Amino acid sequence: MANRLAQETSPYLQQHAGNPVDWHAWGEEALGRAREEDKPILLSVGYSACHWCHVMAHESFEDPAVAEVMNRLFVNVKVDREERPDLDQIYQLAHQMLAQRPGGWPLTMFLTPDGAPFFGGTYFPKEPRYNLPGFPQLLERVAQLYREQRAEIGRQNETLLATFQNMHAGVPAHHSELSAAPIDEGLRSLKASFDSRYGGFGGAPKFPHPAELEFCLRRSAAGDGAAQRVATTTLERMALGGIYDQLGGGFARYSVDAQWQIPHFEKMLYDNGPLLRLYADAWTAARNPLFARVAAETAGWVMREMQSPEGGYYSSLDADSEHEEGKFYVWTPEEAQALVSAEEYAVLAPFYGLEGPPNFENTHWHLHVAIALAAVAERIGKSEDECARLLESGKGKLFAAREKRIRPGRDEKVLVSWNALMIAGMARAAVVFSRSDWLLSAKKAFAFIRGTMWESERLLATYKDGRAHLNAYLDDYAFLLFAAIELLQAEFEQGTLAFAEELAEVLLEQFEDKENGGFFFTSHDHERLIHRPKPGYDNATPSGNGMAALALQRLHFLTGGSRHALAGERTLAQFHSAMSEQPGGHATLLAALEEHLTPTRTIILRGPSVELQRWRSALAQRYLPHTVVMAIGNDAEDLPPVLAKPVGVQVKAWVCEGVSCLAPIDRLENLVKQVSMPEKIQ
Repeated sequence: MANRLAQETSPYLQQHAGNPVDWHAWGEEALGRAREEDKPILLSVGYSACHWCHVMAHESFEDPAVAEVMNRLFVNVKVDREERPDLDQIYQLAHQMLAQRPGGWPLTMFLTPDGAPFFGGTYFPKEPRYNLPGFPQLLERVAQLYREQRAEIGRQNETLLATFQNMHAGVPAHHSELSAAPIDEGLRSLKASFDSRYGGFGGAPKFPHPAELEFCLRRSAAGDGAAQRVATTTLERMALGGIYDQLGGGFARYSVDAQWQIPHFEKMLYDNGPLLRLYADAWTAARNPLFARVAAETAGWVMREMQSPEGGYYSSLDADSEHEEGKFYVWTPEEAQALVSAEEYAVLAPFYGLEGPPNFENTHWHLHVAIALAAVAERIGKSEDECARLLESGKGKLFAAREKRIRPGRDEKVLVSWNALMIAGMARAAVVFSRSDWLLSAKKAFAFIRGTMWESERLLATYKDGRAHLNAYLDDYAFLLFAAIELLQAEFEQGTLAFAEELAEVLLEQFEDKENGGFFFTSHDHERLIHRPKPGYDNATPSGNGMAALALQRLHFLTGGSRHALAGERTLAQFHSAMSEQPGGHATLLAALEEHLTPTRTIILRGPSVELQRWRSALAQRYLPHTVVMAIGNDAEDLPPVLAKPVGVQVKAWVCEGVSCLAPIDRLENLVKQVSMPEKIQ
């Protein structure tokens, strides 16, 4: 018999609908029942691609004996952290304060009926092991603690809530105090933690950190070659490693080793969107053909496996298939050899490491680039071109065979924030590589969000099976505003610009802290929770405050709306001390600070459409991270004054630094020469 979770849109919650646990989704029904019955709440937070979430579910939540203890002692609440990032942020932070160590998923928190946490952990095994208590015994002890130590729990809660309250107590900097010092210090700290041998930052486990890599790449435009090497070395090593799907494209969540060889196999939309954008940018900066190939294969994977027929992008692919992590992706040499010709195998085996010892669970091989193709060619006495041809044909056969395997689970909910990251990635890559099919994919996703998840001039956060719901968060608005500006640079449409202004309006009206600056994670009319975060640091996704500041500043130069620029400046002032104290964790805000200190350069192209595209493509071949390009056809009317340049029979370009514009340029080579001059960046 199914429990209440059968009615939810989240595939993660639906996975628990058949549990014997009497689960509730988060909401007034659960909180009211806890108050009524004076029972503590057991809050379990996870997501559908989470391996240890599945382990805990199989061990404990599917066990009738464990469920009996849970149902008797607690009101049990299951949360998908992807649909409710507000709850996840609050209780991860609470766990960190209570346990004095980082959290993770599954997050297991015990709350009083009013939602205040008093004890917690992450994964708990059913039987005692890993120096952890058995889950049923823990449940009995926590329930006893709640019954017998109310006064102590109350005092702890007061301290915790006071700590939450003081998190926003910092005084904003005056706008005159905004300086490049955090940018310089942030770059120094990233260079210090850079692994010059394998790329990335620090040791194992290794995460992609696209915001930090983008920040380093941006600094290369200011003439810092060492910063460019941090970004391009990392992108190259990742592309050659097992964190990248060598057959199907796209990146896994992270690598368990420092060499990028063995990933945690889940693939998340939110990693791949920024990485696609970054590889396109890195190609314009470094011209490495590997970056172009990775961009093409990743965009291909997104359209093939992650875009719904309705247009929106799905959320993630599971790490597991047939209850085994990585089973879909790994090989034995015998399997591979049986599928390809002897000539193909002679190239594939050394290239992908099939000649070496197994690198996954001591029994299987996960493909990574073990030696360069030139070295393979030399070894087997063929030309590199011939080896490349054999590699491609052999790779195609392995991919076709892999497609017949039982696939990992796919979380098919559509999240606005993650879709926005992918729309931005697809739009940027489309314009760099002149791929109209990628642009069409981005436009379909954007149209889906506008048509289905924008209701009564507000966004809804999540969609699945014909139902959009949940009040959207800061990241939804900020990321979508940024994506709209990326789409406008790929193809100017007045409707997209108008929608961008509507998004900015809701950001300012519903999320801005009018008193201190910056943006709260939840809107002013959101459900009241025990804490209202205002995060500035980058996590797996970019900082919502950083993206809001960057996008609003750029929008200001497209519309002339000074409110947008002032809100961006207030955000930077609010987070200036945080950026100064921990610059390495605030890469997105540092990028926004760069564009505040050296205002965004805007290039406006006007003219007949065919010639206009030629000029736009020429600019797209150059790495111009602080530049927004608007290619506007002669038929566009009723433009904002800053974009309303005169039209003619040939293309002209207006190059504006901040609010100061040069005389119009009517020759493409003169424009290229102008934009190729080093940007004067703080």
